[in-house]
Amino acid sequence: MNDAILSMTRRYDCKNSEDYENALKEIVQEVALQGLSRSNFFSKAAFYGGTALRIFYGLPRYSEDLDFSLELPDPAFDLVSYLSYVEKELKAYNFSMTVRKKEKTKESAVQSTFIKGNTTRNILEITSDDASIYGLNPNALVKIKFEIDTNPPEGAGYQYMTAINPANYRVRLYDMPSLFAGKIHAVLCRDYKRRVKGRDFYDYIWYLKKGCNVNVFHLQKRMEQSGKWNPEEDLTMEKLRELLEKRFSSVDFTSAKEDVSPFLSTAEKDGLELWDEAFFIDITRRYLK
Repeated sequence: MNDAILSMTRRYDCKNSEDYENALKEIVQEVALQGLSRSNFFSKAAFYGGTALRIFYGLPRYSEDLDFSLELPDPAFDLVSYLSYVEKELKAYNFSMTVRKKEKTKESAVQSTFIKGNTTRNILEITSDDASIYGLNPNALVKIKFEIDTNPPEGAGYQYMTAINPANYRVRLYDMPSLFAGKIHAVLCRDYKRRVKGRDFYDYIWYLKKGCNVNVFHLQKRMEQSGKWNPEEDLTMEKLRELLEKRFSSVDFTSAKEDVSPFLSTAEKDGLELWDEAFFIDITRRYLK
């Protein structure tokens, strides 16, 4: 086992195979980021979303996907040219995984890639404890999706941050107000017909706790791109609060709690019983700046 990977594994208090699987996913995410950094990917793109918050801001929940956005629209951009760097980095740390771009079935500005590998084989790369794989299907696959938006809405702000695990690398991220704008866009505009994504609401609370401001201009441009806002009007904080309150009145919070619960520690689950329409309206009125 690589010493850097062993050091990263020690951050987790793994008790069972599920804990080790979550640790594996996060370690692989960080190795993938390091590979992308070496490829000069972040001269054109920026990292955002739940995993960006988890790795660089300490969001206390697990996140599955890696989300990126180009700085400027570029229909000719091809993610494939960067994938070999990710695969090479994973191999250098002895992970046995493939990195393949997903072929589109319909026209979209979003390009998707999957990192895949045998769960059992790769968990044993982060621990020498055979009990870590007890109960796992020997044919199960760990699968991590990463996506990039090649037609990003304008108005995002950026910042660079560094990491030292598994080695030193630098990443460009959306700044916090722009990250918050992206999350509010998800809360307002994501289609919840099949299952409410409770992680959106958990993250929304997290931003409020941090006292984050919202990049309202970027949020408006995101909503315009989604067909949810008239470009002839300016989005204001007053109107934003009204939109959020209307959204909260239509959410199935029982489903939301079921969705987010597997991604939380026992301590973090304790506050879920308060989740309902009145709770979210109250915290929005009091804490959304």
